[in-house]
Amino acid sequence: MTGVGIIGAIIIGILAGWIAEKIMKRDHGLLTNLIVGIVGSFLGAFIFSALGLSVQAGWIGSLIVSSIGAIILLFIVGLIRR
Repeated sequence: MTGVGIIGAIIIGILAGWIAEKIMKRDHGLLTNLIVGIVGSFLGAFIFSALGLSVQAGWIGSLIVSSIGAIILLFIVGLIRR
């Protein structure tokens, strides 16, 4: 999430967490969505770079990568909790 700043990172984190929450049919609060979104952004960035992929689309690209990472994070957490 380089270039979006701290406020942008928070907004993208909340949105990514919310998107992941809706796709995975979970029900979390705003703070949990923020945490899931931010952790998901790091996970998504790690996965994309490990695959050799680069997304250079500013806010939209950051939101997509963060959302994918957050969805994967919620999936993994769901596997662990079962």
